[in-house]
Amino acid sequence: MNILQEIFSDYYEEIKYTLHPRKTEMENIDKMLACGDPSFGGAMYSCPHCGKLKFVPFRCHSRFCPSCGNKYAMERTTSMSFKLINVTHRHCVFTIDEQLRDFFLNDRSLLDCLFHSVSSVVSRMFLKLNKSMNFTPGFIMVLHTFGRDLKWNPHIHCLISEGGYSDNGFWRNVHHFNYTYLRNAFRTALLNKMEPLIGPSFKKVKARCYQEHKDGFYVYAKPNKCDPKTVIKYIGRYLGRPVIATSRIDRYDGDFVTFHYNRHEDGRYVEETVPAMEFIARLIRHIPEKHFKMIRYGGIYARHRKSDSRLRRAVSREKRLIYRSFNQWRTAILSAFGYDPLKCECGTTMLFLELYFNHKRVSLEEMYEEIMSRSRGKRSSS
Repeated sequence: MNILQEIFSDYYEEIKYTLHPRKTEMENIDKMLACGDPSFGGAMYSCPHCGKLKFVPFRCHSRFCPSCGNKYAMERTTSMSFKLINVTHRHCVFTIDEQLRDFFLNDRSLLDCLFHSVSSVVSRMFLKLNKSMNFTPGFIMVLHTFGRDLKWNPHIHCLISEGGYSDNGFWRNVHHFNYTYLRNAFRTALLNKMEPLIGPSFKKVKARCYQEHKDGFYVYAKPNKCDPKTVIKYIGRYLGRPVIATSRIDRYDGDFVTFHYNRHEDGRYVEETVPAMEFIARLIRHIPEKHFKMIRYGGIYARHRKSDSRLRRAVSREKRLIYRSFNQWRTAILSAFGYDPLKCECGTTMLFLELYFNHKRVSLEEMYEEIMSRSRGKRSSS
């Protein structure tokens, strides 16, 4: 049991009846607490040389779980890297006014407005370069609802290609981004999308945002640009991370949780101690609704045209199989912790023996047949 499981296990009943979590929050909490529990099943491995057995329990596959969330981030990073064109990209962050944050917390469907606003603004900036040729960039948008202090702070991280592809197959490099336009256009686009969804009561808030942010909402770029060689690591570091890693949780005494972070404004190391229930409340609010897409593609990366196949990708097709192998359970543990989980003490590689599911031994053939019969039944009933 890791430290996060310990905290949530101690306060499980209080979470249910005090915080009144959403259905998806409770589902992810239950998954995280059951992650690695042998009673839910797993795989049995055996050493063909010395006969030693090893049982590997199933994982929960929840993005909220620190270990499974990291695995999910690795897989998403890999799939994103396959889409990237072999050009320099720029990492821009689109932030909102602080007084708008509660609107997104109370109505999470409004989070779609953030994606739509960023997509329209980036596309229009490139369209202004040459309307007749319609230069289309490739960009990836990732929603972060958390700041480094775990408080609610929805913003969009956007990785944008420094160039666009025209309809007639011509690529134009773009090294200057008009941030004045991005700030003003993003503010206008977001407020205009939110107003009809919230209603007349939003007009005063909208007017105040224009008055207090005459230069638009804050849009900035990371100081280092992403060249094709480092772009994959850059994606994994900034775009795929979970809310908090267990390494950032320093202490838990049963009542209070101490965690640390480097403050965004000046990079200063900050250590914060909060009551356990406050820490839990800060964490679970960042669990997205079921099936909500936190990562979305725009421009070239969102379409499938034959003409786009001529573009050179950052990761060639020949290397993709190797990249995917790094995400496999055995390889991931070997690269992260430096040991092979299926290497026996005698030096022999263990072999798969049996699969346990729902407290009973099941063969892979039986599980396959059961799943296929259910699938056939669903198709016939429909």
